[in-house]
Amino acid sequence: MDKTIEKFALANAVKFKGKANPGSIMGMLFQEDPNLKKKAKEVSKKVQEVIKKVNVMSLEEQETKLKKVAPELLEEKKEKKKKELPELKNVKGTVVTRIPPEPSKHLHFGHAMSFLINYMYAQKYKGKCVLRFDDTNPEKTQKEYFASIEEDLKWLGIKVDKTVIASEHMELFYELAEKLIKNAEAYVCSCDREMMGRYREEAKICDHREISVRDNLEKWKEMLEGKYNPGEIVLRLKGSMDSPNAVMRDPVIFRISKAKHDLQGSKYKVWPMYDFESAVAEDLTGVTHIFRSNEFGKMRIELQDYIKDLLGLSKQEAIQYGRISIKDKVTSGRQIREMIEKGEVDGWDDPRLVTVKSLRRRGIRPETFQEVFLEAGLSSTETNIDWSVIASINRKLIDHDTKRFFFVQDPKKVKVKHDLKSVKVPNHPSNEKMGKRTLQLGEEFYVQDKIAKANVYRFMHIFNFKEGKFVSEEYDQELKAKIVHAVPVNDAIDVKVLMDDGSVVKGKGEKALSSLKEGEVIQFERFAFCRLDNKKEMLFVYTHD
Repeated sequence: MDKTIEKFALANAVKFKGKANPGSIMGMLFQEDPNLKKKAKEVSKKVQEVIKKVNVMSLEEQETKLKKVAPELLEEKKEKKKKELPELKNVKGTVVTRIPPEPSKHLHFGHAMSFLINYMYAQKYKGKCVLRFDDTNPEKTQKEYFASIEEDLKWLGIKVDKTVIASEHMELFYELAEKLIKNAEAYVCSCDREMMGRYREEAKICDHREISVRDNLEKWKEMLEGKYNPGEIVLRLKGSMDSPNAVMRDPVIFRISKAKHDLQGSKYKVWPMYDFESAVAEDLTGVTHIFRSNEFGKMRIELQDYIKDLLGLSKQEAIQYGRISIKDKVTSGRQIREMIEKGEVDGWDDPRLVTVKSLRRRGIRPETFQEVFLEAGLSSTETNIDWSVIASINRKLIDHDTKRFFFVQDPKKVKVKHDLKSVKVPNHPSNEKMGKRTLQLGEEFYVQDKIAKANVYRFMHIFNFKEGKFVSEEYDQELKAKIVHAVPVNDAIDVKVLMDDGSVVKGKGEKALSSLKEGEVIQFERFAFCRLDNKKEMLFVYTHD
């Protein structure tokens, strides 16, 4: 019976991070042999004895032992049916979605979620996904972000079918604007911003609305020729000044900007506002379905659909969902930029942020983003994901093929007399394919645990000792040794870990770490998963526990 109890105790401990539960083990025993219920008191005593021995073992040793005594219990259970995207209604023909970033900042977690949703739906229906750079705001557009966004999308696993740059279609925007003017659906207005805002608030019609088509066309031509300065004149759409939707009250659809555009230079002085540009670009790129967070608002959908109707453009199926964000983390590009400018963080890849670059730097796998979305779903309410959920998903993805190494914080030296020159330790507790590495031993070791007299200790994977003297090499349950991790002094190098709060943890690690490549993710035993960020400085970035 002892062997049966041991295998169940090991399996239960491995499942629950090193600590077996007596009640669970009793249940498993009774399920296997109902007759044991008659000896419940005796069985309970035996279970307690075995659990004491199992729970003092490290998780790695529990896994190794379980693999020897009952490997079948280590086999992964069949995964639950993978969550899938909800079906779309009324799908006809090829589904075309779009990814529409403004090239004014690096992507953050919210962008990744939105873009993945659009891409994943295109994949689901074997359709197409278009990347559209909404770069019609010359004050914000910066060339560096085009490449940065494409790089982040590639890393996320997004392969777009076509890339469109909005500013390359300015002549089309002008042509359609002129069409609205000729149809008396748009007019040139020279009201200042304050007056325009007051009139819209009061639902009062502007006098410029009654200007003739001929005069409007002339003013429009002068705008394009650069005869006006920013703020002097705009092109407005004739909406409905008494509409309960304030967005529909004669909105501005073109404005003047003499800022130099990073791609177009000073070629254009009149730029479309987002709602006009977006309404036209959706048709231009053949989009059929739009997925976006509901913070965009139904008011803007009404305006864009109105523009599409006036211009005879195609309409899309718009599906809105609650914003998906990480709890207590900043995802606003404006706020992140302010934090960088104030020196609160060191850049867009600072581990305190949740930008795509930061999460990538920390060692989060791109597949994690997809799993997070499938977990959150297309809820109509905002979803605040706890970081522990992301860590849990990523841990499952990396755990099986991530090497283990020793790392000691705040190291203290301990001397142990022994005759071993070296020892081979596994690179992974259960994945033998990852091989072993050799530690060169001396009599001094770096540890962070307090070593008390009269107690038996075991340097993890190395040997057992007591009061500075070698006891034995193999793991022995009977010794009841306390497991500590250590780094041999003559096999040690300096290591730093940049944490997610911006602090730096310093300590000693194995020389074997020097064989890693930058970008490789490993696990420091009993510390955390980390990614090698700078090999020269042996700087790692904390991934998660």
